Amino acid sequence: MSAVVIGDALIDEIRDASGVRELVGGAALNVAVGLRRLGVDTTLIAMVGDDEAGAHIREYLSDHGVRLLESPSPLGSSRAIVTRSPEGEPQYVFNEAARGRSIRYDDEMRQAIAAADVVAISCFPFDVPAEVQALAEALQDARVAVDPNPRSGMMRDVEEFVRGFERLAARAELVKVGADDAALLYDGDLDALRARLRELGPGAVLATAGAEGAVIESDAGEFRAPIASLPGPVIDTVGAGDATLAAVAAGLALGEPKTDAEWQQLLDRAMLVAAATCRAEGGLLRTPKSLADAQRGVHGS
Repeated sequence: MSAVVIGDALIDEIRDASGVRELVGGAALNVAVGLRRLGVDTTLIAMVGDDEAGAHIREYLSDHGVRLLESPSPLGSSRAIVTRSPEGEPQYVFNEAARGRSIRYDDEMRQAIAAADVVAISCFPFDVPAEVQALAEALQDARVAVDPNPRSGMMRDVEEFVRGFERLAARAELVKVGADDAALLYDGDLDALRARLRELGPGAVLATAGAEGAVIESDAGEFRAPIASLPGPVIDTVGAGDATLAAVAAGLALGEPKTDAEWQQLLDRAMLVAAATCRAEGGLLRTPKSLADAQRGVHGS
């Protein structure tokens, strides 16, 4: 299995009561690393600067076995300052490089896209028509999974973002949206958004609603799964959506599910992965097995 992920790669500068710390992140980067951790050979196409932050991003991807095809960034690497609202929700302030992100596709990138079993797109500048056009041309007839993953601090024009996103959604094999996407881009009604997207013509729509679980709707039917229950407290929900997309995209890399049972198994597996990911800080995908392995020996032999 092979996959290409297109989107963002950045440094999350987390500021909270314990101080300031930096983590390599970005929605697309998290999906790429997640796919690799699920056994899929993965290439990330993203804009990375020639600076210390970029070196950290490259090292992190190399450590996880993800191939990076870089689009140069004259403004340096992207960075997000992350704080928490009084309700505990993450709040982001992005630097100029993140707000002006752009990808230029060379022959090596196009060849990787053409060879991939699935191409996942996340946190892409859909509100820049030239970027959307370049992406559409690079994709050709690739099997696509797309997650708009909008960030208010990155967007310039919500209406243009919706137009660009829906242009790609119409030809996608899978579209993933969440309650936050519905609130930021549409009227907040996730079920209505799912129906709207299905009318555009994608193969399937995956809608995630936090504690209410998720639903996949395809030509085969509608499949639902509650949020998975695992031991231990929920530490950080930031990477849950990226983990869900990675898990579903990994399943699609094997081919479209053929039976109701296969669709349900795909969604149930994604919910388990998302629940495991929420039990550690950061966006690194976890599985129930990796969580158990991480605790091995912690309490003595």
